[in-house]
Amino acid sequence: MYAVIRTGGKQYRVCEGDKVRVEKLAGEVGDTLDFSEVLMIGGERVAIGRPLVEGAKVSAQIVSQDRARKIQVYKFKRRKNYRRKAGHRQWFTELRVLSITV
Repeated sequence: MYAVIRTGGKQYRVCEGDKVRVEKLAGEVGDTLDFSEVLMIGGERVAIGRPLVEGAKVSAQIVSQDRARKIQVYKFKRRKNYRRKAGHRQWFTELRVLSITV
């Protein structure tokens, strides 16, 4: 069984036992979160929400709060002596999906 959840403005397809990285969520390592914004449940019986599946819930445990690898942002305009270099590290929360209930 799998579910499609919405969090942080993005959609994620998750199964029980999966680890997934989402936008940073409030909470400590070991806390349990419940996602009620379930867009679809799949498997033997498919349920598609309009826009959400009624009574569906996904429970997940916070595995870590960390930052992603650094990316380089570089702006450049030729012949104008314009160069800007910056780096960015995005915060994320890693979750382990515990259960999917309908």
